[in-house]
Amino acid sequence: MTGSHVVATAGHVDHGKSTLVRALTGIDPDRFEEEKTRGLTIDLGFAWSTLPSGRGVAFVDVPGHVRFLKNMLAGVGAVDACLFVVAATEGWKRQSEEHLRILELLGIGHGLVALTKVGAVDDDHRELARMDVADHVAGTFLDGAEVVEVDALEGRGLEDLRLGLDRLLGATPVATDAHRPRLWVDRSFAAKGSGTVVTGTLTGGSLAVDDELALVPGSRPVRVRALQSHQESLPRVGPGRRVAVNLVGVGHDEVERGHALVHAEHWHLTRRVDASLAVLGALDHEVSRRGAYVAYLGSGEHPVRLRVLGASALEPGSSGFVRLHLAEALPLVPGDRFVLRETGRSETVGGGEVLDVDPVLPASRARPDRSVERVVAERGWVESNALERLTGVARPPDMGPWVVDPVALEAVRTALDAAIDAAGPLGLDVAGLDPRQRAVLVTLDDVNVDAGRARRTTAADPLADHPYVNRLVASQFAPPSPQGVDRQELRELVRRGLVLESEGTYFAPSALDAAAVIVARLLAEHPEGVTVAQIRDALGTSRKFLLPLLTMLDGRGITRRRGDLRIGGPRLPVP
Repeated sequence: MTGSHVVATAGHVDHGKSTLVRALTGIDPDRFEEEKTRGLTIDLGFAWSTLPSGRGVAFVDVPGHVRFLKNMLAGVGAVDACLFVVAATEGWKRQSEEHLRILELLGIGHGLVALTKVGAVDDDHRELARMDVADHVAGTFLDGAEVVEVDALEGRGLEDLRLGLDRLLGATPVATDAHRPRLWVDRSFAAKGSGTVVTGTLTGGSLAVDDELALVPGSRPVRVRALQSHQESLPRVGPGRRVAVNLVGVGHDEVERGHALVHAEHWHLTRRVDASLAVLGALDHEVSRRGAYVAYLGSGEHPVRLRVLGASALEPGSSGFVRLHLAEALPLVPGDRFVLRETGRSETVGGGEVLDVDPVLPASRARPDRSVERVVAERGWVESNALERLTGVARPPDMGPWVVDPVALEAVRTALDAAIDAAGPLGLDVAGLDPRQRAVLVTLDDVNVDAGRARRTTAADPLADHPYVNRLVASQFAPPSPQGVDRQELRELVRRGLVLESEGTYFAPSALDAAAVIVARLLAEHPEGVTVAQIRDALGTSRKFLLPLLTMLDGRGITRRRGDLRIGGPRLPVP
């Protein structure tokens, strides 16, 4: 196969959609006995074939009767193009119009018209039917689309239709792999000997056997046991194909149409979205928050509460923005299309595009669009992985793990500059900064970070050659008190190791080194150990200073206490 596409049928009831699919593929898309008996498609049907070029095509055959509209909507949410069917015997009908509007609302932009049952009319009627179709599709995505005359029962025009589909799909983009697979479930059943099987059209990425997925809503963990596409077992299936997935971890009766399979870490599950809404011009009333609405998203029908943004209502034929509140959290991304219906009036209201899957501004201030920059600006700082879940767009981080709005970045820089200046000569304690501030700190050109303190590069170190340190060095074993020394400076001197503290007494580091040498000499003369008095006399100090000094000697392994004596520790220097 040179490629694969999914094509949905569309059109009025009894215009020959299923008969046409059966003639093209040899597969009957009507699965239920009632459908076969009544000659009426009730639910979605599926079939596939290979076109003359070798290109694969899968058909989603949708019901045309208005009573089964929600089933039709479940089938057209993830297709590449449509095969629009109009019977030459009847021409354009009400359901033809509704199907066309739904396809437009869902953003489908490629299609072909099959004028069916041409064997049952004469040339004049056939030409009138073509003109009727052209009038109704004028100004839509089907304006100028190829029209192929066909009669499936007679076998007439089928090869022309296959060639027309080949031309159509040759100009239709192939699904891209964004490494974020999502499969909206449109069917779930139990296969003998295999267990739960679900089907759907795969978009966004690939699925492989043994993938660990989440079934949402509910985020239930499941595993892929096996995969099939067009009845062929495959270890891996790419996007843009109809797929049957054999699942482990869930019963078939626990999976419904409208559920989705995703990698949980790749998707933001949301119960609130901001979206555009184009209201159908055929409505005879405005659209406001009053009403019982359902949104057709993916393959499901989801009750929603609606609020119009920036206005109280939208007039027929107008467009605007709305906030939709969902009953269950769904894996949505900007660009997803939906159709909105009002259940009380049983009518299609309009449709649109999801713009924001996690709106942070109140509805009165929200101005949604699909801009990644807007999402970042409204949040200030967004981790790059979270940003991809929110927008579907991968952006490399520009500050640590974050993508940062320039205004928010400048605000942090300004606050940091002010804090460093306010900290004075000692500098700002970096331990008190949050991760974002630390990430910005390393980008400040005129700031040095030394010993956990951030200072201006032009600032002199107030602790260099500090007078108190000099006084301690001058009186090693009878150190002066720190009276008059700034307490913050004293703490910093201790933290840097320029001053040692023991039991509230302060020493120069050289005092400890000198004491260690003197004690080592004493122990060389008295290997059995020395007393506190002997050490005091050797150092020429008082008990007030000796005890804190001995505490440091013991603590650093230079000496050890044995009864009333001190003996050498593992770090006693060689005398």
